[in-house]
Amino acid sequence: MITINKKEIEKFSQLAEEWWNPNGKFAPLHKFNPVRIDFVREKLLSYFKLNSDSNEPLKNIDILDIGCGGGLLSEPMKRLGANITGIDASKKNIEIAKLHAKQMNLKINYLNSTPEKLKIKNKFDVILNMEVVEHVSSIDYFIQHCSKILKKGGIMFVATINKTLKSYLEAIVGAEYILRWLPIGTHNWDNFIKPSKLKSIAKNNGFENKDLIGVKFNPFTGKWKRSPDISVNYISTFLKS
Repeated sequence: MITINKKEIEKFSQLAEEWWNPNGKFAPLHKFNPVRIDFVREKLLSYFKLNSDSNEPLKNIDILDIGCGGGLLSEPMKRLGANITGIDASKKNIEIAKLHAKQMNLKINYLNSTPEKLKIKNKFDVILNMEVVEHVSSIDYFIQHCSKILKKGGIMFVATINKTLKSYLEAIVGAEYILRWLPIGTHNWDNFIKPSKLKSIAKNNGFENKDLIGVKFNPFTGKWKRSPDISVNYISTFLKS
């Protein structure tokens, strides 16, 4: 088995040139970035008992960013001091990510790979699965291999979309067909996953769920914020036992 969904990879490869255009086809992700960066930073500072006053509080923390795309999350994590490895099944995405990191003078280890194919000497402290599990061929197989490359006591973040009628109306009908925030076909409702199912899959692979928050877009401010509403977008954290 492999985690690659070829149709999904082809779709995002065609959009690769758009990654760093804040007004382009990945504009919604640029707007979403601040809330996820803030959440990840907060949780890592607390969990690893790090110095929040430091300019590089994540120094010596080894992070794997899976489905890194053009590096929108990898770069901010690197600026916080972390050792970053970013992997993506799309070779074109990795080429874009490498070029931008070089332009920004950031040392990030970008690899055209997937979790099951990744060859490593040491396991990671943190795995970021942000907006990726809804694009893989098998979430069970994907989480299984995430577990294999995360240290015992490590933490995994998963940001994805709930499988509800509301998520279909907002994330697909609204975002893709009406508002045109995303290219039509970006998401497939069949690949969305309920938090309960994600928790069950994670538990079967040695993970304990710690946090579950919703995130909502405010059309008046143009910003995303945390919310108790998990009916559409949500972020979970899991600890490796």
